[in-house]
Amino acid sequence: MNFIENFKGDPDRFRGCIIAGAAGDALGYAVEFDRLNTILKRYGSDGITEFELTDGKALISDDTQMTLYTLDGLFHGRASGDYIDSIDRNYRDWLITQDGRGAPSKGKQSILNEIPEMNHPRAPGNTCLSALYKAVHGSTKMPINQSRGCGGVMRVAPCGLYFKDIEKAAKTAAEAAALTHGHELGWLSAAAMAAMVNLAVWTDLPFYDLVDQAMAAVSRLWPDSAFLPVLNGLIEKAVDLSLSCETDRDAIKQLGEGWTGDEALAIALFCVLRHPDDLESCLIAAVNHDGDSDSTGSIAGNILGARLGLSALPEKFRENLELYDILYGLSGKLCRYAEV
Repeated sequence: MNFIENFKGDPDRFRGCIIAGAAGDALGYAVEFDRLNTILKRYGSDGITEFELTDGKALISDDTQMTLYTLDGLFHGRASGDYIDSIDRNYRDWLITQDGRGAPSKGKQSILNEIPEMNHPRAPGNTCLSALYKAVHGSTKMPINQSRGCGGVMRVAPCGLYFKDIEKAAKTAAEAAALTHGHELGWLSAAAMAAMVNLAVWTDLPFYDLVDQAMAAVSRLWPDSAFLPVLNGLIEKAVDLSLSCETDRDAIKQLGEGWTGDEALAIALFCVLRHPDDLESCLIAAVNHDGDSDSTGSIAGNILGARLGLSALPEKFRENLELYDILYGLSGKLCRYAEV
């Protein structure tokens, strides 16, 4: 294991992953619980294409909050030697920011709790809340519940960035997701997402090859998973639809609404494959549908941002983004301390 402080890779990609993910989250958060017809009535035929501001800021949701707690948990795990324990402790710190009732498992750890903007509930998932209230945490081998919700996959992009080894990135993401989401599709989707981010940031593979290699890594790690064929099938469907003549909206309808981990990943991946060189079009496609708009926008931004970098994100999706300076600084720090 070699930790380096003078990272030789591309910090623009690390920042692109985290900040484009936050931008997709903020864009979608304004319409998270709206059906597409409601979105179109409110914003016009193109749907929502600009940030909706609250007190001058485009607010992030629990997706980006928990992504930051995952990122910070990796820093603490680097020092302690136990990444999953550190991420779990950080998630319990996040729980305090949501309603004040949670208690950290081994004492408060994360400095993120000291940031005023983080101490606001942003539609936190009930599964995350209920799981973190428990004294024990879940794992892939000892699930805490049978939730396949997208609350596990939407927060694990930092695992794909931090570990250059794709299998370590996928395994860490799976265990981080399984802390709260016990169904195989809840954490297998997180593993696949981290593997895609890993290949997007650490390689220049074409996206269709990237998807094949990411899913191959997941299959190597969990060859006997009962639900791996389900995830593989939905990913293959997303790939096929990206090559079809279907409109973005019609294709997304065929993939689901994104409330589950596998559907959220498939919708986000479709948008990445359909718009591989255009972060703006990708994010707009990823949030304008009937389902979990902030999570699909966040995941799509994470994956494509990891490849195109922050420099490819339009200024309108940086200006007024809540916690932009924090996102910029922590993603740069993650780049400097990545495990290679």
